[in-house]
Amino acid sequence: MEADLRLTFRQQTPKTTGRAGWRVHEYEAIWPASQTAFVVVDMWDTHWSWGAQERAAILAPRIDAVLKVARKKGVLIVHAPSDTMDFYRDHPARKWVLSLPTVKLPPLAEHPDPPLPIDDSDQGSDTREPTWSRPWTRQNPAIEIADEDAISADGQELWNIIAARGIRNLLYAGVHTNMCILHRPFAIKQTVRWGLNVALARDLTDAMYNPMRPPYVSHEEGTALVIGYIEKFWCPTFASDDLTAEWTR
Repeated sequence: MEADLRLTFRQQTPKTTGRAGWRVHEYEAIWPASQTAFVVVDMWDTHWSWGAQERAAILAPRIDAVLKVARKKGVLIVHAPSDTMDFYRDHPARKWVLSLPTVKLPPLAEHPDPPLPIDDSDQGSDTREPTWSRPWTRQNPAIEIADEDAISADGQELWNIIAARGIRNLLYAGVHTNMCILHRPFAIKQTVRWGLNVALARDLTDAMYNPMRPPYVSHEEGTALVIGYIEKFWCPTFASDDLTAEWTR
């Protein structure tokens, strides 16, 4: 029998009465596993910001544990470590993606796109590096890539995968919430505008935010602000326990 994912989604909507503000509400959703993909964004093996690298090293095994559960349920895992596709050119999870026919992209729906609640104009490192670079060569090795998974960091390729597998729902995890998670051509803004059902694992992500920039809060509070921004304007979030707790019961 086909497995279902039972997820508790959290979103924020404008208050319609009383003082202006936002109302947080949760609701249950059931997504068929066979129609769902879990996209892991830019969980690289290293990073130019050692603060970001430290947090990613903690995050990677947690992401891997959740992916193992999702994979067993029948969710397609899509690994999207940008700028590293040459490393995976001979991997079965990359080869089958490249063999897919190219499918015409859907039109992009218009969507409100307010500014972020944090200032990341300095590239967002909280560990004072003088500049940024691209030192990564592959995905963090703590995250397993199975042969039946997919490897792609390209919007057209993701759409080819979606068309070939009948995917209607996308879950996201990885880094960084205010940058790649939102803005990559295979990431949240793009796929929401394609009309797909999208959700972010809010405990499996991190932001690039320097507390010395507005709004002058801690790194953790800055990340929470971006997650709240996503809940308000782009898609719901969920806790990864929704997947792992159900599997272990």
